[in-house]
Amino acid sequence: MTVAERPAAGWAPYVAMLAASGLLIADHRSLLIVIMAVVIVVLVCVRQVLTSTDLAGVQRLGSHDGTRDPLTGLPNRRQLIADLQTAIETTSPTAQRTLVLFDLDGFKSYNDRFGHPAGDQLLARLGRQLQDALPASGRAYRLGGDEFCALLSRSPLSAEQIRELGAAALSERGPGFAILASAGAVTLPAEATDVASALHVADRRMYGAKHSRSSTSVAAQMRDLLLAAIAEQSESIVEQAELAEHMLDVGIFARDVARQMGLEAEQIELTLRTGELHDVGKIAIPERILSNPGPLNDAEWRFVRKHTLIGERVLSAAPALVPVAKLVRSTHERFDGGGYPDGLARERIPLPARIVFACDAYHAMVADRPYAAGVDEAEVRDELRRHAGTQFDPRVVEALEAVLDARSAVGTRADRE
Repeated sequence: MTVAERPAAGWAPYVAMLAASGLLIADHRSLLIVIMAVVIVVLVCVRQVLTSTDLAGVQRLGSHDGTRDPLTGLPNRRQLIADLQTAIETTSPTAQRTLVLFDLDGFKSYNDRFGHPAGDQLLARLGRQLQDALPASGRAYRLGGDEFCALLSRSPLSAEQIRELGAAALSERGPGFAILASAGAVTLPAEATDVASALHVADRRMYGAKHSRSSTSVAAQMRDLLLAAIAEQSESIVEQAELAEHMLDVGIFARDVARQMGLEAEQIELTLRTGELHDVGKIAIPERILSNPGPLNDAEWRFVRKHTLIGERVLSAAPALVPVAKLVRSTHERFDGGGYPDGLARERIPLPARIVFACDAYHAMVADRPYAAGVDEAEVRDELRRHAGTQFDPRVVEALEAVLDARSAVGTRADRE
C-alpha cells in the first residue's frame, strides 16, 4: 500500500495510542498489561517514522520527476531554464559558458519506419551517448521530441568543437536509416545576457544549420553525379579511378587544412566541396591531352588552362553549387598573381581556393602515376616551403604541414599498437 492510499486510515495510530493509555490507566499494576502498552506505543512510533520517511521519498521523487525526462533520464527543459538562469547570473564577463541546441534530422522517418518503441529506444541511447561525449563540465538535456541540449562551463573546447562532438554523439546509421543532428551554439554571457535571448540565438542558428544541411545534401548528390560523369568520360578504367580518387582525396585534405586554420563550419564545407570538384572542368579536356606523360605544347596548355572556367560553368548550372563554382574558378590562382584565369593575388584569392591549390599540388606530387613514381614527402614539403609566398599562401603551407604532422603522429601510434 502506498502513502497516497493511507490517509483514510490515518486515525488508526491515534486509536492504538489511546487504547494503550487506557490499559495503563485501568491496570498499571499488571506487568503484562504494561508491556503490551509499551509495545503498542513503540510500534505506533515506528510506523509514524516509516510513514514520514516514505512521504519524504515520494516528495523527492515528485520533485525529481518534475525536472527529469522520463524516457532518457536526462534533465528536462524546466531544469535547463533553471540552470541557464543560474549560469547567466553567476558567470563573470570574462568567463564563458556554452549552450548548444541539437535537433535530430531523420528521426521522423525512423519512427514511421520502425515504430515508436524503437524510436524511444533510439532517443534513450542517443541521450546517453550525448552525456558520455561531453567533458566533465558539461550537462546534457532532453527538451522534448527529438530536441536535445548541452550546457558547458569552463571547457577548453570551442563552441564549434562542442557542436561537432554533440552532433557526432547524436548521429547513428544503419540499414535503411541515417540519423544526423543539426546544432546551434551560443556563448554566455558574451552573446546573450538572459535565458530567452540565449535560447532564441541558439535556436535560430540550429535551424540555419538544418537548412544548410538540406542544401549540402543536394550539393553532395550533384558532386556524386559529376564524379560519375568524369568516370564515364574517361577512356581508361585506371585513369577514371585515379582522377576520381585524386579529387576526393584533395577535398578531404583541404577540409582538414581549413579546420587547422580555424575556418567557420560553412567555409570548411565549401573548401571540402571545392576540393572534391576542382578538376570537374577536365570533362571537356580531350583524353589524349590529360594522359600525355610528356610536356604539352602551347595550344594544349591553353586548352588545359580553361578547365577552371569550364568547371565554373558546369557547376553553376546547379543552384546549390554556385558558391563552389566561384571557388573552383580560382583554384589555380597563384599567391604572387601569376596564376590563371584572372591573375588574382594574395587576399584577393578566396582562402578556400588557396587551400585547395596547395593541397592539389601536394597530392599531385606525392601520387604515383603510370608514367612516374610519386615524390618523397620530405622533398614535397621542401618544394612547398620554397614556393611559399610565390605560388602558395605561406599560412596555408604552414597549416598543411601541421595536418601532415598530425596524420603522421596518428599513423605512428597505430603502428605501435
